[in-house]
Amino acid sequence: MAHVIQPLDQPSNYKDSQTRMDRKRQNEMLVNSTTLYIGNLSFFTTEEQIYELFSKCANAADGGGIKRIIMGLDRNTRTPCGFCFVEYYTHAEALASMRYVSGTKLDERIIRCDLDLGYREGRQFGRGKSGGQVRDEHRQDYDPGRGGWGAQAQRLEVERRRAVEERYSDAQDGPGAVAGGGEEWKEIETSEGKLKRGRSPEDEGDNDRMGRRTRIDEVTEADRM
Repeated sequence: MAHVIQPLDQPSNYKDSQTRMDRKRQNEMLVNSTTLYIGNLSFFTTEEQIYELFSKCANAADGGGIKRIIMGLDRNTRTPCGFCFVEYYTHAEALASMRYVSGTKLDERIIRCDLDLGYREGRQFGRGKSGGQVRDEHRQDYDPGRGGWGAQAQRLEVERRRAVEERYSDAQDGPGAVAGGGEEWKEIETSEGKLKRGRSPEDEGDNDRMGRRTRIDEVTEADRM
């Protein structure tokens, strides 16, 4: 059964697209890595919460412990965007976190841990077009813990609302207002104090046609008599 069960302390097949080293070199570095990548965090999870959880796998008595935590940030707003890096002093502590913390819940979310090649400046920022993570760029579901709708879905909604606002931007305030593209409405005060639409040249043409039709009907009726 040992070859059937996947070990919990094995790194994933993820390859950083921005690193220039090959897979073999990456695997060699992961063998001694003391850094973990933590994913699927809530935007509202704090550094203190992360420290409290991952310190359970630290072994300060043997010179270990958490060295530092680097929170993942939106590139534009500099606010948390759902991931972080946890650096331990020893490789054994990192493996223990993969065994016992990965797959557990933090802020009602199942988090995942993976061995990382090591943090370097710049990796704390999201790589998505909107500044956050790429996964949130294309997400179509509503996730309240990660900013609601995905970035693309939010942009489409903004464009839709802008189109609606432009369509009705020329509407007049008050009675008789119509959306742009309709006929002009003239406000005329009548003896009853009500507003009605003024006659347009098209209306006058319609009345002339109706008058001619009435006269034709009268002549036809006289002939029948």
